[in-house]
Amino acid sequence: MVSEEASFPSFIYRAKGLRSLLIRNTRDQWLGAVLPGLFKQLTCIRSLNLSGSSIKEIPEEVGKLIHLRHLNLEDCVQLVSLPETMCDLCNLQSLDVNMCSSLIELPLVIVKLIKLRHLCIYKSGVAFMPKGIERLTCLQTLDCFSVYGGGENESKAANIRELRNLNHIRGSLVIRNLRGGIRDVEGAILENKRLFCLELHFCVNHEDIILIEVLQPPSHLERLSINGYGGISLPQWMMTLTNLEELELHGCGKLKVLPPLGRLPNLESLELNRVGVRRLDDGVLGIEEVENANINEEEIARVTAFPKLKRLEISYLEEVEEWAGIERRLGEEDATKTSICIMPQLQQLRIEYCPLLRALPDYVWEMPRHVLNITACPDLRNR
Repeated sequence: MVSEEASFPSFIYRAKGLRSLLIRNTRDQWLGAVLPGLFKQLTCIRSLNLSGSSIKEIPEEVGKLIHLRHLNLEDCVQLVSLPETMCDLCNLQSLDVNMCSSLIELPLVIVKLIKLRHLCIYKSGVAFMPKGIERLTCLQTLDCFSVYGGGENESKAANIRELRNLNHIRGSLVIRNLRGGIRDVEGAILENKRLFCLELHFCVNHEDIILIEVLQPPSHLERLSINGYGGISLPQWMMTLTNLEELELHGCGKLKVLPPLGRLPNLESLELNRVGVRRLDDGVLGIEEVENANINEEEIARVTAFPKLKRLEISYLEEVEEWAGIERRLGEEDATKTSICIMPQLQQLRIEYCPLLRALPDYVWEMPRHVLNITACPDLRNR
C-alpha cells in the first residue's frame, strides 16, 4: 500500500524471489509505469493482485511471469485490454476480471491456458467467449458465458455448445444473450455439470422452446432464474428439479402456462415478475391429480402444495385477472375425501402491480396481515 504522495518503493525490484505481490485499490497513475519493470525483474511471482487499480492495460511483459498461478484484476474499471502474451502464462490457474466494465473481450490466446481452473468475468464488459474455450477442460469456475449475437466478431466467438466439454464446471453459472437454433445446441450441455445456481438470460428468439429444452440443468440444482424467455410454456425438465429452493421468472411475457410448481418438494422462494399468464389456478399448486383421482369411501387423499414455500412474490402480472382457489372447484363430497394443505410455511406473500387482478382464493385472504402485502392492485378489495 503506497500513499499518493509516495513513489513506488524501489527495493521491491530487488526482491527476486517474491512469490506474491498485492497492490490493491490504488488509483495512482504511477502503477502503469512501474509494471513493465516489475514483471521483468520479479519472474518468480505466483500470485498477482492488482484489483481496484486504475490501470488501462496490462503490459506485454506479463508473459515473463511464467510461474504465475493467480491473476486478480477485479474492479479495474479502466482496463480495456489484455495482451496476447498471456498465452505464455502456462501455469495460470485463475483469472479474475469481475467488474472490469471497460474490458469488452478476452484475448483469443486464452484458450491455450489449459491449466486454467477459475475464470471469473461476471459484471465485466466481455461480450462473448473466445472460440475454443472448450479446450479449457480443467475449468471449475466459469461464472458467466455470453453468447455472441453476430457481427464483425462472430468468427472469434464461441458457440454455446462448447460448454458441453467443460465437465468440471461447478457452483454458479450465468448464460447471457441466449439465441440460436437447435443446430447450434444439439444435445444436453449442462446436465452433467455440478451446478447449484443457474441464470438464463434470453434474447428475442422464435426457437426459445427448443433452446431451453437442451439447457436442462442437473437435477441437484438449487437456484434457477429465467429471464426474457419467449416460449408459451416452461420446459419439461422443470419438474425434475427436486432440490430446487429458489425459482425466479422475469420478463417472460409470452408465457401462458405454469407447470405444477407446488409439487417441487424443496421450493422455498418463488418470484413471478412480468410473466404473461392470465390466470393462476389449481394447476400451479399441483393438486389437480388428487381432485380427479378415484378415492375409496374410507380413504382420505392428503396432499400439500408448496410444502416448504416461505416467500412468494407476484409482481407486474399485467394480464392476470384471477387467482382461482380450490374451494371454487371442489364439491362438498370431494372436500370430505380430500385433505389439502397449501403453503403451510409461508412467511411472506407480496402481490404488486397486477392491475387486472380481481379475485383471490380464500386461503390467501385468510393469511395473517404480516404475511400478506398487496400493493397497486386496484380491483382487489380486502375482506
